[in-house]
Amino acid sequence: MKRREFLNWVGLGLLASSLPVAVAACSTETTTSASSTSGAATQKWQKVGTVAELDKTGQLLVADSPVGAVLVVGTSKAAKDLIAVNSTCTHKGCTVAWKTNKNQFVCPCHDAEFARDGKVKEGPAEKPLKTYLAKIESDSVFVKQA
Repeated sequence: MKRREFLNWVGLGLLASSLPVAVAACSTETTTSASSTSGAATQKWQKVGTVAELDKTGQLLVADSPVGAVLVVGTSKAAKDLIAVNSTCTHKGCTVAWKTNKNQFVCPCHDAEFARDGKVKEGPAEKPLKTYLAKIESDSVFVKQA
């Protein structure tokens, strides 16, 4: 065997022995465990604002909270009746608004209507809004995934 052939075989052996390590590094199990860690973080109560902000208008809209876009409706006086939903319309992604006189969420872009529990009352949206549990502790408003 010539020196060049020997070096080619050694190089090929090193490459073949490192292939399982590369495959393991790119496996979905690694990705899944990383995403489950972040998923566990969103299962905890996350602060989205203050009671003063909520009580000012009876609504608290936060576009970039730890759980995503969230709209909390209610006041500290009726803390047990707080409503919290993802404020992104499931139709085209516009930000829904709470209409107190109608007791529902309405999308300003295409007039989709959603009930207090996020369910679609009138299209064009077909999927409900994601809902959250909401609570007040001290002077802060918290939400977590339902």
